[in-house]
Amino acid sequence: MLYHLLYPLAGRFALFNVLRYPSFRILAAGFTALVLGLLLGPVFIERMRVFQYGSSNVREDTPESHKKKTGTPSMGGALILFSLGVATLLFANLTNRYVWAALTVTLSFGAIGFWDDYLKISKRNSKGLAGKKKLVWQTVILLAVYYLFLSDLHFTTSPGFPWLRVGSWQDLHVTLPFVPTRYFNPSLGWLYLPFMILVVLGTSHAVNLTDGLDGLAIGPTIVSASTFLILAYVAGTTIGGFSIASYLRIPVIPGAAELGVFCAALIGAGIAFLWYNTYPASVFMGDVGSLALGGALGSLAVLTKNEVASAILHGVFLAETLSVMIQVTSYKYTGRRVFKMAPIHHHFELKGWAEPKIIVRFWIIAIMLALVALASLKLR
Repeated sequence: MLYHLLYPLAGRFALFNVLRYPSFRILAAGFTALVLGLLLGPVFIERMRVFQYGSSNVREDTPESHKKKTGTPSMGGALILFSLGVATLLFANLTNRYVWAALTVTLSFGAIGFWDDYLKISKRNSKGLAGKKKLVWQTVILLAVYYLFLSDLHFTTSPGFPWLRVGSWQDLHVTLPFVPTRYFNPSLGWLYLPFMILVVLGTSHAVNLTDGLDGLAIGPTIVSASTFLILAYVAGTTIGGFSIASYLRIPVIPGAAELGVFCAALIGAGIAFLWYNTYPASVFMGDVGSLALGGALGSLAVLTKNEVASAILHGVFLAETLSVMIQVTSYKYTGRRVFKMAPIHHHFELKGWAEPKIIVRFWIIAIMLALVALASLKLR
């Protein structure tokens, strides 16, 4: 918004010329989201505490030690989304389709999470919205976002009713980490849609599963957002006719650098939330946050053409998801549990690890995996 309002005045006020540079707006968005989150945090937490009075906000399938957290307000993800949304709208180029795609997925998934959290609070139970309903609504949102922002729409004139076919958008292609696009860059065609949905939904629910300890989910989220900021900026930046993406042999995505503004806002909002969510937490993220942040990271993986590489970058989230799948499968077919409790962070709790130790070690692993993902840019 400020970009569109103030940059046209750069001819009269030279100061506004800085708004033309994504690098400046990236820093401005991150700082704005950080300050907003820090300033609004105390008021927001107090309002949530009053609103949720009487609700435990502690999941049933957690260790007994978590009962001491009863009374801590949830839905803190709303604070993240507000700070993220305001900062992005203020400093992003709002004619950029990638920004709108990422923002729409994030806020829409947040709305689903809000619905889920509200049902839990109003009905005084931890069931919330049925899992199948979440998946259906999320799928509908992703299809709508794809057709609205990422695909060319074509209608045939053949007999019968007109049908909608997937457009020739370049991002129907997939890439592999450490493999140059000149060697492997196949197009999935119509199969890209279910692949895209799998990546985004998988990431969204993986973050939701990880959100079980104070600060555990938001730490790797900040790390991932920082990594995607670099990936987006590299993919969409051309300096003096020199394309960084072409040099690194990764997909060139004109306009992707603008996603850096969104990523920076996510980082700033995430750090502000961590201030209040760090152990012992003053507020929980809730599904309004975890589903939305996972949707944001999944959509960034798709938009920057790092769908496969995101499996490395999001290794912590992936491990949490796999631990649940292994636990359920093993118990169903053998009657035995592989872990003391799933997701895997609860397994370490029951082994006697202190909660802060688990959290920090998972953060360290997330940073290491991010470095591996970034290394794939050069090692091609």
